[in-house]
Amino acid sequence: MPANIHRLDCRGRELVLGGEPRIVGILNVTPDSFFDGGRLTVVETAVARALHLVAEGAAMIDIGGQSTRPGYQEVPVEEEIRRVVPVITMLAECLPVPISIDTYRSAVARAALRAGAHVLNDIHGLLRDPELAGVAAEFHCPVVVMHNEPGFNEATGDPLARMLRYFERALATASGAGIPVDRIVLDPGIGFAKTQGQNLAILARLPELRTLGRPLFLGASRKSVVSHALDLPAGERLEGTLAITSLAAWHGVELIRVHDVQANLRAARMAAAIRGWRVEAAGGGNADSKP
Repeated sequence: MPANIHRLDCRGRELVLGGEPRIVGILNVTPDSFFDGGRLTVVETAVARALHLVAEGAAMIDIGGQSTRPGYQEVPVEEEIRRVVPVITMLAECLPVPISIDTYRSAVARAALRAGAHVLNDIHGLLRDPELAGVAAEFHCPVVVMHNEPGFNEATGDPLARMLRYFERALATASGAGIPVDRIVLDPGIGFAKTQGQNLAILARLPELRTLGRPLFLGASRKSVVSHALDLPAGERLEGTLAITSLAAWHGVELIRVHDVQANLRAARMAAAIRGWRVEAAGGGNADSKP
């Protein structure tokens, strides 16, 4: 069955989801992110990196000014704004792709959207800051709603069923604030309040999240889910990340958030090509096009 096509209106920049996998390039303008912290704290360096990610094939750039690595400490709102707004302002004038602001604070989201960001990416799924959904509705932007449920890693029972209930609450919050459902993208939140077993189960069962009818967003690049499986530091987790990206593309995940755009895009396209051939062959089409 062909994937459903979703046309995401990113404040005037359309992003078509459901065909070829879309890669989201990570741009952390923080001094303490787990993999690239401190590398992009100068505005010009961050802008150059974003342009490079787009040249490699990124369909969106996700900018974060607050690390959410395990054990992170919150920075003042004013500092987060200081980190992200100058970069967004410059990129909004020169990037051909949407810019996502990775924040869970309404004041930061408002400043970033005013500066030219197109998408809100909230790691707390609109369920932490009570004003955030209203900001997203005001600026008519799509929202990536991530699963990040306190106590989830200690819960018993089916993790996917519990996750779906969380997403239903998030969707109700979005609807109550006036955000149309066609602006919502769901992220299972790999690595956030989850055991390794839960992370692996979710990755294996991604298609079950389709019951809510929304596109999927996956961010597992170089995370501890790879470390726990392969016992490798962050700098050596590319191959594990590529395996996850290939799996995500096989399952038709629309947006895949990564540090290494070119390698992941190639892996995603290869997996999607095999998946497409399989679907075409099952439908009786002529799947043999090249020797």
